Amino acid sequence: MLGHTFVSFVDNVMVGQLGTAELAAVSLGNSFMFVAMSLGIGFSTAITPLIAEADSANNFDKAKSTFKHGLFLCTALGIALFLAVFFAKPLMYLMKQPTEVVELAIPYLNLVAFSLIPLVIFQALKQFSDGMSMTKYPMYATLIANILNIVLNYLLIFGKFGFPEMGMVGAAYGTLLSRGVMVVYLWWLLSKKERSKKLVTNIKFFVLDKLMIRKLMSLGFPSAMQMFFEVGIFTAAIWLSGLLGKNPQAANQIALNLSTMTFMVSMGLSVASMVRVGNQKGLHNYKELRRIAFSIFFMAILLSVLFAIIFFLFHKQLPKIYVDYNDVANLADNMEVVSIAAQLLIAAAIFQISDGIQVVVLGALRGLQDVKIPTIITFISYWIIGFPVSYYFGKAEQLGSFGIWLGLLAGLSTAAVLLYIRFNYLTLKLIREKE
Repeated sequence: MLGHTFVSFVDNVMVGQLGTAELAAVSLGNSFMFVAMSLGIGFSTAITPLIAEADSANNFDKAKSTFKHGLFLCTALGIALFLAVFFAKPLMYLMKQPTEVVELAIPYLNLVAFSLIPLVIFQALKQFSDGMSMTKYPMYATLIANILNIVLNYLLIFGKFGFPEMGMVGAAYGTLLSRGVMVVYLWWLLSKKERSKKLVTNIKFFVLDKLMIRKLMSLGFPSAMQMFFEVGIFTAAIWLSGLLGKNPQAANQIALNLSTMTFMVSMGLSVASMVRVGNQKGLHNYKELRRIAFSIFFMAILLSVLFAIIFFLFHKQLPKIYVDYNDVANLADNMEVVSIAAQLLIAAAIFQISDGIQVVVLGALRGLQDVKIPTIITFISYWIIGFPVSYYFGKAEQLGSFGIWLGLLAGLSTAAVLLYIRFNYLTLKLIREKE
């Protein structure tokens, strides 16, 4: 999960060397990508609990059917998301974003939008692999993709070793090509392994079962909405920052990128939570299910506290990675960006714990295949409570960028409390019913 975000981290650091306008443009372009990715990644999580349950029950036919239909739906969704982002570009002009930022963002977004297709297909393969408890192979594919992305960025952004100097567009090419390689490599790995070979090969891709499609849709759509509501408020933070100017927007991108990287570690634990809860659900062992879930929750809290300490101690140093202090012409802009980003990292440090708890508990609820009530909880937390706080306090005459992030803190904390209450109630109810 961290590997997904590391692609954006590399793009941000390398593009940041070109200037704050370019960094803000990547931020604006990626805000559209974040929304689309949230839908793709969220939907694909429906595959994991079904595979985990089938795996623990040794149900080969159910596992193969889940994989095939999941891959089909994710491929169709990837194409739909690409088209939606591609045709949504004119919205940038209607959002009152800085004009120079919009003009830089559009050619970048054209290519990065196309990378949604391989990304969502990869997610289908990854979620299947996770459900089979074969989590190493998606990690290998992601590591290779990240190394390739760094090399391609270096060659194409700055025009090294005879390659054309393409600036931001070079970063988009790097992302697109590395995501394509990621899909091919993971499928190749899974087709060679004894446990997964028969499940991922000899698939009749267009021979579909309506019941399985309905099952995946009933789990996948609410899961996609849960992630969409959360990522949506972070995307709104990017747009609200754009109303304050290019430097607050660039600073927001730095803090968002760093906090997203720590979130992805918790997201990895969320997948572990989903898989292990799904296994125990298949075995109808609810006391063990609860013990395992609480162990993962505790691990997430420990890691979140560690990340909070790192952000708090190094809030002034971390943003400096993203800008070029030797660029004399843009020094004033760069210093302002670092100053704002340092403040935002203090807010990010505070909400690490809420963020870690809510995502692992959400994973456990998906493992129980409980998705409808958590979807309502996430909507209320982020959009009824979190967004109004961001909107009111995020105005220039209020707290500006820091006020936007107070809304994020309010939303995440509410979600953490309500989702935990839901999980505690459901698991105690399952134990009582079994006894």
